Amino acid sequence: MAVRTAGLRLEERWRDILAVHARTMCEIDRALHPHGLGASDFEVLDLLVTEGPEEGAQCRVQNLVGRVHLSQSALSRLIARLEKDGLVERTMCAEDRRGVYVALTHRGRDLHGEVLPLQRAVLARMLGEGAEPRP
Repeated sequence: MAVRTAGLRLEERWRDILAVHARTMCEIDRALHPHGLGASDFEVLDLLVTEGPEEGAQCRVQNLVGRVHLSQSALSRLIARLEKDGLVERTMCAEDRRGVYVALTHRGRDLHGEVLPLQRAVLARMLGEGAEPRP
């Protein structure tokens, strides 16, 4: 019986984590929507800034795959949309024709800087010290 009770507690904790994640992603989406971004869009821009803080730095798309919660095809579509919006540029890897590099444009870097405080404020509100777990 103790094993079953422990299993139920684990399931409850897992569902709580998923619920907090879903609520937080929705709040980030709401905060960034007026700027034409969603939570996943921001996550990719944020990772690109982290991977290459200097202007013009490139990152292999493959390096992003395990760091965002999207399938490789969904990530490719998201990057294509960011490219269409002028926020990133894609280039082919000369050494490996299957490889693709992505870099923030000046516009993408500026937009990231503009919305970063909004995203961080949501994280602080939803996950910070004293944040109340919601049902």
